[in-house]
Formats: sequence, structure tokens, C-alpha cells
Amino acid sequence: MFAVIKTGGKQYKVASGDMLRVERIAANAGDKVLFNEVLMLGGDKPQVGAPLIADAGVEAEVVDQIKGEKVIHFVKRRRKHSSKRTKGHRQKLTLVKITDIMASGAGKSKAMTAVGTGSVPAAQKAAIAGASVAVAEKPAKAKKAEAPKAKAEAPKAEKKAAPKKAAKADAGADDLKELSGVGPALEKKLHEAGVTSFAQIAAWTDEDIAAMDEKLSFKGRIEREGWVEQAKEKTKG
Repeated sequence: MFAVIKTGGKQYKVASGDMLRVERIAANAGDKVLFNEVLMLGGDKPQVGAPLIADAGVEAEVVDQIKGEKVIHFVKRRRKHSSKRTKGHRQKLTLVKITDIMASGAGKSKAMTAVGTGSVPAAQKAAIAGASVAVAEKPAKAKKAEAPKAKAEAPKAEKKAAPKKAAKADAGADDLKELSGVGPALEKKLHEAGVTSFAQIAAWTDEDIAAMDEKLSFKGRIEREGWVEQAKEKTKG
């Protein structure tokens, strides 16, 4: 009987008594480990998982913690400022001996689960459960933080309402568009500057005209269009 297992992101075909080098497992020499990611079982009645076979497992005994053969990584850049770099690496591995292949009953095995096979030991499950409780408590704190946001939104609402009040206040103002060269855009600028009636424009002095010219960038339009004279005529009528 043989089995195809998955560990460390790789697949291995194993049989009872085989010596196998796998990616490093957190275990000591002499410990028994269980590989519970079984993809296929071969023999008289072959089984293929979808992708895993439920309750199947492969038990093994850790023989030693070893390192793989040295791999040399050499880089050379052929440029004006050339460079060379050499690195060596030895992959950490675990040497195990396959002791038993179980088609069922892996859940009752007393062997420790090999880290990286997908099954989580009881201690790790407790740690995960504690983490989930901590995550569940975070929304409660978030609700408390929502109150300042509501307060912060109140001034915004007040600011938006302010222009409406100003519009109502300007309801009794003169139609400044009756002046030569004054359209909706210029009228809006004059209103923003506090000018809403012909009487105000008629009372402008030379200094007032110069200040308004500079403030609203009229570039001599007030004198060129004769707004002051026009405003005086409007106030007489």
C-alpha cells in the first residue's frame, strides 16, 4: 500500500518503511508526526481525494533535522560599473521514516500533526479562538468612535445652511444687472463685496472706486461704464 501526501507545498509518494526528506518540521528526533493531507491511497482499493481523503493519514517518526546540499547563487552584471555576487544556501530539512499508512482513523492518532500540513493542533486552535474574540471586541470600540463624527458633521450642516440665509437677506436688493456691463457674474461679485443697492454705488468716491477696482479686479470698468452716474440716475427715478 502506498500514499501520496502533501507537505511543505510539495507532494510525495510514500510507503511504509520509506525514508523521506521533507521541508523542516517543528519536531525533535524520535517524535512521531502525522501527515494528514493525503491526496491518494493506492493498493487493492485505490482512493483519490477531492482534493483530500477524509480521516486518512500517514504516520512517521522524525529521524533527524538535517540540511540539504549547498546551492550556489552567482550573479554577474556586465556593465561599466560591473559587479559580482556569490551566495550559498542550504535548505533546512527533516528526515523522517514512514511507519504507518491509515486509510481512516487519523483523527484518533496520538501523533503530533506535522506543521504545514493544514491541520491545526489543539494549542493553536485555542490561540486562534482567542484572536477571534479580540477581533469581535473591536466593533464595540468603533461604535464609540462614531459619536465624535456626528458632532463633526454638525458644523458642516450649519455652513451649508448659511448661504440660504444670505440669499433671503438679499431678496430686497436692487437689480444691479440694470447697470451697463453688469451681468449675473459681476452682480454676484458685488453682492459678495456687500454692494446690493444703487444708492451704495452712487455714493462711491474716487477712493472707493479705486479700492473696489483692485478688490474685484474690474480693471477700470467702473469708470469706463459709468456705473456711478447710472446709479445716481436710478436713485433719482
